[in-house]
Amino acid sequence: MSVNKILFLSVFIFSMSLLSGCKQIKAISAPELSQTCIGEDPKFSIEFFKTNNQGDKYTKGINHVIIFNPQSPALDFKVNVGLSHKLYAQDARGKIRKEYVPKQFQEIISDQNATLDGLQPIAAINADYIDTDNQPQGLNISRGVEYSGAFKNRRSSFGISGGKPQERKATIQAGKRAANILNYNLVGGNGRFYRQGKFKDICEDLGEFACRQATNRSMAAITNKGYVILLVNDSKANSNIDFSPINQELVPDKFDDVLEGIARNNCLGKIQEGMLFDGGMSPGLYYNQKIYVENFGPIGSVFLIYKKPK
Repeated sequence: MSVNKILFLSVFIFSMSLLSGCKQIKAISAPELSQTCIGEDPKFSIEFFKTNNQGDKYTKGINHVIIFNPQSPALDFKVNVGLSHKLYAQDARGKIRKEYVPKQFQEIISDQNATLDGLQPIAAINADYIDTDNQPQGLNISRGVEYSGAFKNRRSSFGISGGKPQERKATIQAGKRAANILNYNLVGGNGRFYRQGKFKDICEDLGEFACRQATNRSMAAITNKGYVILLVNDSKANSNIDFSPINQELVPDKFDDVLEGIARNNCLGKIQEGMLFDGGMSPGLYYNQKIYVENFGPIGSVFLIYKKPK
């Protein structure tokens, strides 16, 4: 065999070895991603994760996100408000008692009124504003019992209807819904930035302080597939957060970027409705025995989610 042929074979064998090695390294370093997207899983109920402001999952993300399927038979829901007595308690005349007291997020998600059929909530998010008399300002209804304030007909509210699990529907709108079954669990808020699939920058509506200074955000969105996204952006987060350009405080003209990214990445459909809950000193988010975000102002109400044992 000629010297040239020997050289050619040697180079060929060496090249193939390198290529084989590269394929091995690639196979080891890039594990296969799950083929099932959350929104395409009929058994999906609830999940928590963090994202950046483009809606991409990121362990150091500034956005704390809970997505859930209201129609999952594994889930149930309730609203809690700050009371000095048991929720749904009546006076001697049979009238619902409403003796409000100021409670912070940690208190209102763990007091005696936060349980449902003996279950502690698996998830919670702060919701309504509170007035100077410690009363919720907007429309709040807990399993059919109303605890509302002066702005109940003017401000938007988020809710999950009653009925069988497969009939449940998430809604966002101002005032009570026409169908009474939709008025089962509702929490007040303010600042609606999606309406029937159309996004609006509500900076001007919020005012300069709420738009650009009190930037801790708490919000809810509903997709056309019926899924719900709950999100708290913690602009006062600790050093575990990577404050890169796409991982910072949310201003209103960027709400659509993060929500549409979350919906797209998880096959949840298109965002149809979206609104803010109380921001600034109020946002709180809890999931699976851990409070991920908590500020230290009293709040008007919380929305609670329960997962039934298997």
